[in-house]
Amino acid sequence: LLLVALQLAGGASAAALPVVINTWAFRKAAETAWRVLQLGGSELDAVERGCGQCEIDQCDGSVGYGGSPDESGETTLDAMIMDGNTMEVGAVADLRHVKNAIGVARKVIEYTKHTLLVGESASMFAVKMGFPYEDLTTQESLSVYSKWLNQHCQPNYWKNVVPDSSKSCGPYKRPEKGTSKEEQTISERSVRNHDTIGMVVVGRSGTVASGTSTNGAVHKIPGRVGDSPIAGAGSYADSTAGGAAATGDGDIMMRFLPSYLAVEYMRMGIDPTVACQKVISRIQKYAPNFFGAVICANTTGSYGAACNKTPGFTQFHFMVSSPLLSQPTEQVVDCI
Repeated sequence: LLLVALQLAGGASAAALPVVINTWAFRKAAETAWRVLQLGGSELDAVERGCGQCEIDQCDGSVGYGGSPDESGETTLDAMIMDGNTMEVGAVADLRHVKNAIGVARKVIEYTKHTLLVGESASMFAVKMGFPYEDLTTQESLSVYSKWLNQHCQPNYWKNVVPDSSKSCGPYKRPEKGTSKEEQTISERSVRNHDTIGMVVVGRSGTVASGTSTNGAVHKIPGRVGDSPIAGAGSYADSTAGGAAATGDGDIMMRFLPSYLAVEYMRMGIDPTVACQKVISRIQKYAPNFFGAVICANTTGSYGAACNKTPGFTQFHFMVSSPLLSQPTEQVVDCI
């Protein structure tokens, strides 16, 4: 799910323009981020706290602990946070046993010269930073995993292997002779088999920050990392142009750096809605049935969104919160 928080000049309010969020149960994250801005917190603070709220609440199961078990039944987390002033990025991928992934990503910026830490080593870093080491598995995630095993591990992310991955749970290996070819060069997953919270915050002076958090694709191959923790893919922030965040099938979308591309379109003066649409159209040429959406915001406070139209996903719903509104208000864009 996506959130765009904009804090621009206007009146005496510390927070001035919209908070935009997808309505799939992520309203509280928008409210949390907006409250951080109202209390004088920084753009990075708002991103961290807003995404962190989703991690605590588990949102719709696509963010935080106890969701999207991988092939071995384990929940792992990906997150990133980006400072559009300094262009610093902190990110973690395949994070295990630590619930606050976006918080750990923030610590990567603050206490290291690195950009991305992965796997159990990222967990050990988190522990050094004071985060508790705990189990991310829940009865819900175990139930999802058990049901998947009982369905012969369908669907999964393997191809061109033996035994036939469409009928069995493996273990899989390369065929000894010849290779089978898939009909599609880019595979297309079912709608909402995983998702993300993405956030862009634009401050009163035009300062931009962005971030994402997710537990990735359900039943993914262990070690898989999607678009969310990759700068320019999951989100991107540049205080000279704007910010963007993406959600959907990360395995496809990350190949096109959609968030970076959207920001570059806005840098050219293109309206945020059109910038988002151009990004979606670019991916459509190669994967016409992909599941995905992008939200964009420029430094003047304009924002927009676009999504790819597929069966079961024809509109993208999001919430807008601003000082002019008493509560978050739903907006909708038709997919293209």
